[in-house]
Amino acid sequence: MIQYKFTLYFENEVLRKRIYLTKDICVSVIENHLRVERQEDNRFRFWGKVRELEGKVVRVVTLDDKITIHNAFLDRRFKR
Repeated sequence: MIQYKFTLYFENEVLRKRIYLTKDICVSVIENHLRVERQEDNRFRFWGKVRELEGKVVRVVTLDDKITIHNAFLDRRFKR
């Protein structure tokens, strides 16, 4: 079982500003993603539908290790 980590930015900013997100939701997006891609800065983007949020798509950004979660937000412009 993977032990996910969280940056201080995620802990202090993302969870505080986006109260609809939880760590469990973000882990679920990574483990059940619809799409994943590498960003220019060697971070990774994961997109996934979240049942708890009425099927909306959440984008989760990890560091290059793919287990340290750095950012997450609703992605209203996601296209498959």
